[in-house]
Order: sequence, then structure tokens, then C-alpha cells
Amino acid sequence: MAKSFDVVVIGAGPAGYVAAIRCAQLGLKTACIDDWIDAAGKPSLGGTCLNVGCIPSKALLESSERYHEIKSGLGEHGIVTTGVKLDLAAMQARKAKVVSSLTQGIAGLFKTNRITALTGKGQLLESGRVGFTPRGAAEQEVISAQHIILAPGSRPVTLGAAPLDGDLVVDSSGALAFGEVPKRLGIIGAGVIGLELGSVWRRLGAEVVLLEAQKEFLSMADAELATQALKIFTSQGLDIRLGCRVTGVKTARRQVQIAYQDADGEVQELKVDRLVVAVGRRPNTDGLAASGARLQLDEKGYVDIDEHCRTNLPNVYAIGDVVRGPMLAHKGSEEGVAVAERIAGKAGHVDYDLIPSVLYTHPEMAWVGRTEAAVKAAGTDYRVGSFPFAASGRALAVGTSEGMVKIIADAGTDRILGVHILGPGASELIAEAVVAMSFGASSEDLALTVHAHPTLAEAVHEAALAVDKRAIHIRNR
Repeated sequence: MAKSFDVVVIGAGPAGYVAAIRCAQLGLKTACIDDWIDAAGKPSLGGTCLNVGCIPSKALLESSERYHEIKSGLGEHGIVTTGVKLDLAAMQARKAKVVSSLTQGIAGLFKTNRITALTGKGQLLESGRVGFTPRGAAEQEVISAQHIILAPGSRPVTLGAAPLDGDLVVDSSGALAFGEVPKRLGIIGAGVIGLELGSVWRRLGAEVVLLEAQKEFLSMADAELATQALKIFTSQGLDIRLGCRVTGVKTARRQVQIAYQDADGEVQELKVDRLVVAVGRRPNTDGLAASGARLQLDEKGYVDIDEHCRTNLPNVYAIGDVVRGPMLAHKGSEEGVAVAERIAGKAGHVDYDLIPSVLYTHPEMAWVGRTEAAVKAAGTDYRVGSFPFAASGRALAVGTSEGMVKIIADAGTDRILGVHILGPGASELIAEAVVAMSFGASSEDLALTVHAHPTLAEAVHEAALAVDKRAIHIRNR
């Protein structure tokens, strides 16, 4: 193995592997260190996202939605089904196949781009050096690098009141690997991860109870859409209890007993067959740097960086989940590209104001820019246009007409400040808003753009028209 590289990347998740590929494309001799091992004991690139996060969860969400629709949602289409059965093992096998295909694809890209993949632990040392401990080895090797990119990702937050046992009490990774559908599933946390996991197992037949400490549902989203979403998810059978703080968890006789305080401060008990702890994630910075390296972290364990992802150390960068901003794969990937280009002397850039967020439930929820509450708090005069999917011909034809599109625009300039979508295809529709806002578009720009009929995207067009009170297919307020 070569002992010297132009760039060494620690971590091969969406931030790290993308950074490594872009560095290699720019002609930089690159190595990427990662210690992820799959169930078969083989190296598996892609980090949490590809192995036990974004990709496997979306595979199960898709499979569970198809199962639920075939079992109980096709009658109104005139399709009668009987004897529908669930083969969870086959469903899990499909998920694993999807994951394997993508992780092997990254390995292939590393070979194509002549990136040296190193399996083991990476640690930042002083003076442009990286410590590499090969998997299964005891001694650390030293690699020199002109530039170092830290991208070790994150891990689930644990709760002292609900210790994991890897069986009855698990984190999000464990919840993606159940071999049977629990009769009653408890989830601590009703954020993005909790809602997606709850949706999977509810569709497959579990009774699902989510205990959320915050009294406000999806506080990071626009309040109007979050309120609608709560009603929709509740109607789907998700028992979402807000303002509930878990105080203790016990396991006995293949059951989990949860003690919690409800929103009124009353002590309650809940018994479930399995419990998932989904209360967020924390940066993987423990042991990332040797003490002599003097890497600066903040009080929450994130790596301190400037606006260009530079740390306090020369030629050392940090990206992805270990730095400020949302823990989103696409945010980390864009930072990886930007840093690679800066190292190569180019002008890398990430627009942190326009990073879309997506909740992959059914219906989906997505947003970009500011919420109405944030715009109002800033004292900005604004106008709002919205359009319900219930008035969309395509949504009605598809059979999913819950939710709406909401556009917030500056009252003076008409520039779009935020777009919020709850409904079918929200994860795809939000890209239209991101592109428009990236070019500084006004709501009139969207209103003057021809959208094909009948499409779900027409809801975005009508919401833009509604900003100026000239929507065609609903009554203007």
C-alpha cells in the first residue's frame, strides 16, 4: 500500500465516498478509509445511508406500501384480491439485494477512479498524517496526506432510560431487520425516522405507538402542513402521543414495559412486543482525532468548520453529519463535491438555504426554504398561495389526494421564500421548487411556466397562481 496520498478521506458514507470520487476525477491521488462490514463480514461502502439507513428504509417503505395497497386499497379501483400473504423473509431479501447492488456499485466506482479503499479505522494525527488500523489488526499504520477530509458520519442517539439490548429494544438499524412483524411496536421519537419506521410496520400489520417528547408535531416543518400530516398519519392507524417523556424501560417474558410521563405530567405505562429508540443521531467524533492533533470540536461534539468546511487545522476539512447543518445525505454529498473542488483550486459551493428535506411516508412530505412561522418571525411581509391535491385531477385518478402544496413569497419582490408539499410525489416535486429558488424565481415565474396536464406538478403551478389570488381550479381566498 502507498503511504502517501494527495487526499485521504476518513469515512465512505454519502459525504466521504462522493468526496473521494470527485477528488479522483480532479486528478488527485486519493485513499478512503472505512470500517463498515456487512452481515457476511465483507467490507461495504456507503455508510449508514446505504447500509442501514436511507436505502433499506425506502426499500421496505415501498414494499410495505405495495403490500398494504394490494391487501386493502384496490377495491375502489375495481380490483378484487383474496388470499394476499406476507413473505417478510422475501421482502427483507429484496431489501438486502438493493443495498448490495448499490454498495457494490460504489466499490466499482472506486476501482474505476483508482481510489485506494482501506478497510479499517482512520484517525486524524498531527501534521498532515492519518493513522490507519486495518480491520483485525492491533497496530496503527501511518499515512501522509496533503489534504485530509473527515467524513465519519453519525450514529443513533441512545437513551439512558431505554438501553438497547439488540433484540427487544433496538435502534433504527435493528428496526429494519425484524424477522417477524411485532403485534405491538413502540417507537420513542416521532420525527422522520420514527414515522418512516412506524409506517413500514403499521402497513405490515403491527399496532404502532409513537412516544414523542415534544408537544409540537414535526416542529421543523411548516405548522399548517404538519397539522394536516398528523391527522393523516393518525387516520392510518399510527398512535402518535405528543409531550411524552420516557422515564424507564424494562424487559421480561418477551415483552417491553415502558414507563413515561404524558403531556399532563401523569405517569403512564405501555407494554409492547418490541421497542425502537429513534430520538436522533449524534456525530461520530469519538476517537476521530488523536489528542495531539488538536482538532477543535464544539460543545455537542461536532467538528468546528468555517463556511468552506475547513477545520482549525491546515488542509483538514470536515463534511457531512459531523458538521453543522441538517444530517442529510444530499447535504453531505454536496459538501464532499465542494471540498474536493476547493482542494483542486476550483470554486466549490453549497447553498445551505436551499437544502430540501423529505419525509418518505405515504403521503410524502417535503419542504425547502423558510416556513411561514419563520418568515413571520423575521418581520417579512409575505403572501401565501396553496393548492390541495383534492382538486388535482391526476391525484384523484391515482387515488392519493390528501395534502397540499404551499408557496410563500415575499410581498414586495414576489421572490419565493419557501415551498412546502404534503402529498403524492412530494419528494420529486420539491426539486422543481429547489431549481426555481436557486435561480431566484418569483411565484409569477412558476405561475407563467407551462405544466403538463394532467400531472401532480400542476399543483405547484396552481399554488403559484394562488399567491396572486388567480388559481384556476380552486376558489381564491
